[in-house]
Order: sequence, then C-alpha cells, then structure tokens
Amino acid sequence: MITAVNAVGRPIYWDSVPCEAVRDGVVVNFAGAVAAVRQLKLAATVALGCEISSAATAFPPGVPSAEARACRYVLENAEIACRGLTDEVSAAQALLKIGDGAIVDVGGGSTGVGIVRNGELVALDDEPGGGHHLDLILAGALKIPIEDAERRKRVGDADYSAILRPGLERIASSIARQIANRTVKTVHLVGGAIRIPNAGLIISHFIDIPTITYPHSDLVTPFGIAMS
Repeated sequence: MITAVNAVGRPIYWDSVPCEAVRDGVVVNFAGAVAAVRQLKLAATVALGCEISSAATAFPPGVPSAEARACRYVLENAEIACRGLTDEVSAAQALLKIGDGAIVDVGGGSTGVGIVRNGELVALDDEPGGGHHLDLILAGALKIPIEDAERRKRVGDADYSAILRPGLERIASSIARQIANRTVKTVHLVGGAIRIPNAGLIISHFIDIPTITYPHSDLVTPFGIAMS
C-alpha cells in the first residue's frame, strides 16, 4: 500500500495492489515487493502529478532489526529514498495523537500494542496472531479459498463475528497479556482485521476495557507512516 498526505498532514491519496511478497511483516519475496512498490509509485506519480522521490516505511514491533531494514532496501531498489523507518504502532500514533491509552495494531500475522502516556509511547510489545489467523478460521467455516475469506473480511458487508469470535478473543487475550498490569482506560484498535462488524465490542468485552474503533481502521497506520 502507498499513501500520501499534503503539507498540513491531511490524507490525499492511497492505493494498494495484491502482493504475497510480505508475510507477517517480513519480506519473503524481495523482487516481488520491489515490483509492487514500483507499480504503486508509477500510479501515484500519475495521480498526484509529482515524482515520488522519498517515502517512509514501517514494520511490526516484533520484527528483528535485520528484517525491518529489508523494508528500507525495498524502497531503495524501487528508486525511492527511505526518509524514515519506524514501527507500525508508532506510525499509528503519528496520526491518532492520543494522549493516554493503548494503541493496538492488528496486522496480518501479529498484534502490536503500544502504551501511551501524556502523548508519548512508553511501552511497546508484539505477539503472533492477527488477521491471517482470522482468514483461516473464516475460510474453513465457509469452505472457501483463503484469498476470498480475506476479501470478505475486509469488505465488512456481512457479519462474520459469530464465526470469528474465537479468533477475535485470541487477539483480545494477546492484547490483555501485552497490557499486563498497566492501567489503561481506553484501547484504540487499528488494522484491517478490526473492520469486522462487532470486532471492537467482542475485544472490549473480553479485556474489560472500553475500545475505540475507526471507520477506515486499515488506513490509520499507512497514513501514519506517511506522516512519520
């Protein structure tokens, strides 16, 4: 995915292409990732009417530094200077700018949790388990290909929350473990998996903490990366 903001930080553009080059936040097909970024760069150049010469990128909090740097190398091989490399939770905070609470980024393969105090990220953690596991549950229940399950989950035009409740509660359990004994009054949920109807309610009930979801939760972190 590629996103862009204007001079005052307002979102002005986003685009994405299907790509299996990244799995669980790790680049597993370098050439495929570069090709996808080149395609997105070309489309953005035409749409925005300017050259895409630099960009920021991000990685899940739990990814080793060597794997995180691969994101930089993908940009550079697509002839884009990497002006910033950050974790996805910090990127989400760049857009949300919450004062106190927890930011939870449910990615494809992991769930990252950041604790914010007085606008500053004071703790950061990450555990396996995310949207891909929900895809597996939905694909098995409906007997459909996993790619179709991913599309249906993201579209959000049907309520699969009853089927996906066990997976959502597994994510909620991960969130609770990462928050541990810290006092958190509000949890902010971002990521594509949270577009499932009632996902926020299920997670909130499980962790017993009020949660806030966003209409375009899958775009919060990408636009936060652009603002980083």
